[in-house]
Amino acid sequence: MIVFLNGQFVPEEQATVSIFDRGFLYGDGLFETLLVQNGKPFRWTQHLERLRRGAEFLKIKLPFSPEELQKFRDDLISRNEMREGLLRLTLSRGVGLRGYSSNGADRPTLTMTLHPTSQNSSANEIGERWKLMTSSVRLPAGEALAQFKTCNKLSQILARAEADDAKVDEALLLNTDGFVVEGASSNLFWIEHDEVCTPPLVSGILSGVTRAVVLDICDSLQIKTREVNITPARLKMAEGVFLSLSSRGVMEAEFLDGVRLKLSPKIEQIRGAYWNLVQAETFYE
Repeated sequence: MIVFLNGQFVPEEQATVSIFDRGFLYGDGLFETLLVQNGKPFRWTQHLERLRRGAEFLKIKLPFSPEELQKFRDDLISRNEMREGLLRLTLSRGVGLRGYSSNGADRPTLTMTLHPTSQNSSANEIGERWKLMTSSVRLPAGEALAQFKTCNKLSQILARAEADDAKVDEALLLNTDGFVVEGASSNLFWIEHDEVCTPPLVSGILSGVTRAVVLDICDSLQIKTREVNITPARLKMAEGVFLSLSSRGVMEAEFLDGVRLKLSPKIEQIRGAYWNLVQAETFYE
């Protein structure tokens, strides 16, 4: 596999980052993961904008312009001949002085890597549903950093470990106010009173790119949406529960903590519309 590292394309075996890089030492950085279909990333502009806003928030200077990154992106996909997969961008503050101070860390590290995925629009078959569990990990309500994909994801890692131990597909996390807010790697949706509901951003969740796509799709399908908090008990009584994530799109949930959830035809309608949109936006004539 060929990877992009600070302006160069190198074999993955030769792609090395300093052990003094602050991304390695402290998780001082950001990342984005995008679905690649038909050789083209889906919603590149939105992902890059979130990376830009995150870099501005953390005061990390992006070392390349959007135009340069797009050229590097296309070159990387072409060199690897990977028309379907996942593209990850990772931005670190780079090497600086020892300790938490960011003084002297003025040469950021930026990488792009491609990863195969077994899931794409053709593989995301009707009827595939997830088993969920409620994690013991809690997220701080109103956390400003939650709106960006920082390289420090220990809460999500611990929640994912609980899901692996329980042999389920995803773990749901509560915030410190006691509301269910998101999955370890996904945004949460449910159906209540025929409306598609999702937690508000101020509850401490990631402003997911796929989450925004789902809300747009609901609007186009004339399905009402609402941002509202929900308790674990109420979530289990919903008319349907689903998750959104860039790598898989829309995934309906069938079980939560061993409780069978209701299924809704609206979810399959949204999922179908999502993959139609992916194909339309990544189609090359």
